[in-house]
Amino acid sequence: MIQVGDTLPATVLMEYSEVEGEGCSIGPNPVPVDKATAGKTIALFAVPGAFTPTCSAKHVPGYLEKADEFKAAGVDEIWCLSVNDAFVMGAWARDQKTNGKIRMLGDGDAAFAKATGLTLDLTGKGLGLRSNRYSMLVKDGKVVTLNVEAPGKFEVSDAATLLAQAKG
Repeated sequence: MIQVGDTLPATVLMEYSEVEGEGCSIGPNPVPVDKATAGKTIALFAVPGAFTPTCSAKHVPGYLEKADEFKAAGVDEIWCLSVNDAFVMGAWARDQKTNGKIRMLGDGDAAFAKATGLTLDLTGKGLGLRSNRYSMLVKDGKVVTLNVEAPGKFEVSDAATLLAQAKG
């Protein structure tokens, strides 16, 4: 499992873009982790799946509510990762109204989750390999803090915990 001090894996996540911009088209666009984190401080949280009750009612809203505080604490971007495709993450972003506050990134084939060792096997429930629920503070691609949830819990990956760590 990835540890504090480790560099994030050089995988590619996918992000659904609603508007065309410099280097991105409408629809799914690749986000190379190493390039996207270079020179930045990222508050990253991962969830087992988009549109799940705890994630939609507590996790994403908590980060949205504290987005300005994260910026004031020196965080450049907030990322939400899930083992879903970019279309699902884009729909969830619209539902949660995260535009401009949280980047909703899909780890469709679970490559990032596998490379970090932060996987949750839900094949017995028909959901396949998912991501653990966790949060981390990343500076220039390196893990500064890591908060991994116990199964079925929502205690340490919340926005308040990670914000306190970002404020240092």
